[in-house]
Amino acid sequence: MLTTTTMKNIGMIGIGLMGHGIAQNILKHGYALTVLEHSGNQPLDQLKAAGATTQASAAELAAASEVVILCVTGTPQVEAVLLGDGGVLQGLRQGTVIIDCSTAVPSSTERIAEAVKAAGGLFLDAPMTRTPKEAAEGRLNLLVGGDGELFNQCRPLLASFAENINHAGPIGAGHRMKLLHNYVSLGFVALLCEAAACAQRSGIASEVFVDILAKGGGGGAALERLRPYLASGDSSALRFAMSNAKKDLGYYNTMANDIGAASVIAEAIHQTFAQALDEGGSNAMVLDLVPLLAAPTGSTSAG
Repeated sequence: MLTTTTMKNIGMIGIGLMGHGIAQNILKHGYALTVLEHSGNQPLDQLKAAGATTQASAAELAAASEVVILCVTGTPQVEAVLLGDGGVLQGLRQGTVIIDCSTAVPSSTERIAEAVKAAGGLFLDAPMTRTPKEAAEGRLNLLVGGDGELFNQCRPLLASFAENINHAGPIGAGHRMKLLHNYVSLGFVALLCEAAACAQRSGIASEVFVDILAKGGGGGAALERLRPYLASGDSSALRFAMSNAKKDLGYYNTMANDIGAASVIAEAIHQTFAQALDEGGSNAMVLDLVPLLAAPTGSTSAG
């Protein structure tokens, strides 16, 4: 069984905006880190200078690691990097822990966990919330699904890059809670963006719109992230891609459909993001919903 004293060599796959900050903090806490070489990575110079090494294949990375952390885009990428040719399971050592920090469809997570177990490994799903800023600061939130004892054994490693770490339940519970979280938070943002667009077309000044909502039922984290954008076009408080919003709401609807839960509102929000992505292009950000919805010729809507 893995213990905190044997958890020395960490492998990581997915050094994007979030993953780069995670990797930095793992190194700062004295772990040996190997990362997978990939064209989608952020520049690795800073990590290499801090002692990180690289591997060309996921199987080779797994063979050199006690723990493998995944921080990739979504379910297709998780399945490919774990189960594909040259993937993690082909190099997995007995007792190695896979920690999936990606956002994924829970039914796939449960199947993957069984495959990891059959290959002799252990599995936690540990998706994250917050932004690249908190990732760089080591202040992410983690929602962890899996065995409680394994969670406790891995907690010191998780604490190297996370501020709030919650054990959500058994395998899959972390990904379920992440989708619930993102549905609610992105749903609030979508609703406020649509209302802000309507306010603009109605001739209501943005500062009046924000001030009155903040003092009433519209106040909260979503409005505060939207506030600087409406005031001055500053989008730094919510740098979230429209494509990721569409993906996450699609995953939420898949989860809801799998368990027979109501999803009428979620489907409408997903359609709003999908149409906004079509209109705004692949580089569109979530806050671009406001001008897209406010445009006289704009067609973005749930219908």
